Amino acid sequence: MLMADDDLDDYYLLREAIRATGTPCGIGFVTNGQELLDYLLHEGEFSDRHSHPKPDLILLDLNMPLMDGYSALGKMKSNPGTRDIPVVVFTTSGNPDDIEKCYRLGANSFIQKPADFNDFVRIMDTLMRYWFQVVSLPDKFNAGRFTAQPAGNAVAQGLSSEV
Repeated sequence: MLMADDDLDDYYLLREAIRATGTPCGIGFVTNGQELLDYLLHEGEFSDRHSHPKPDLILLDLNMPLMDGYSALGKMKSNPGTRDIPVVVFTTSGNPDDIEKCYRLGANSFIQKPADFNDFVRIMDTLMRYWFQVVSLPDKFNAGRFTAQPAGNAVAQGLSSEV
């Protein structure tokens, strides 16, 4: 799983929530939409495909610096090399216009971030079971579980982990 979010606290919360579900999962982290695209296209600091494998699932925040989640989602879904990666928009917004826009751009799901940790764990448990146990994904996603390396920027150093 790869999380694109400018809030480091949300990454830590996600990691703890997934750990609480008991489902092992590698989690990578990038801090904005441009880093997300660079990661997926193996550009710049993400050029090593072995260290930065194609993720099984992307959790995408909408409000990020440099490139927001809408722009990143639109570019991902218009690129043949990235359009098949499932994207779950995971954001604080519950605005119906945001939800509609994300689905129009190709999001696979839209989840409003919960404020309560127990709700966060429940949502992550449901999400993990659905995307990694219930649905069938193309073989290219099942070749090996995602174990990403962290983004190279100072904020994300050391943040990739197996939980």
